[in-house]
Amino acid sequence: MLTVALTGGIGCGKTLACKIFSEYGTPIIDTDQIARELVRPEQPALQEIIENFGSQVIQPDGSLNRKQLATIVFSDCEQRKKLESILHPRIRHSVKSQLESLHAAYVIIAIPLLIESGQESIYDRVLVIDCTQQQQIDRTQQRDARSIDEIKAIIKSQVSRDERLRIADDVIDNSGDQATLRAQIARLHEQYSQ
Repeated sequence: MLTVALTGGIGCGKTLACKIFSEYGTPIIDTDQIARELVRPEQPALQEIIENFGSQVIQPDGSLNRKQLATIVFSDCEQRKKLESILHPRIRHSVKSQLESLHAAYVIIAIPLLIESGQESIYDRVLVIDCTQQQQIDRTQQRDARSIDEIKAIIKSQVSRDERLRIADDVIDNSGDQATLRAQIARLHEQYSQ
């Protein structure tokens, strides 16, 4: 089974690309979804986050205050590394378990921090979804209601667009319309299915 790591900066369209690939019946392993499951109330990862970042990152209902945690980790590199050391090993373990249970021509593993976490050589192919920085900002603002400064801090914390493109085996240009995006994914589906 071909393993394809899909990555891209915030707001580049990873979620939409995964949705389109899934329409072909392609299995999708979404590391963001895994991370969300790992930080549910009562999960060991959430307890470790509380121990390291304090109760200010917890909502009154016991769930993780993502926005508060993001403010902390995207403004301090050491804090971000601390969070990654809690989540990344658990995420990798979950991905490995899911891969072992799949049977398909290929699988898409969506990993926003693929390069940052040093995983680019683990998978057969690296697929980068790309758009302009202004599109990243606009799309993220529409989706998350974050300030431009917050979005720029997140972009700055991620590897550069050039670094992502340099390690890519395949690139989806998501600076156009959805029809153009779908056409590119259709071609890649054919390629990966071979």
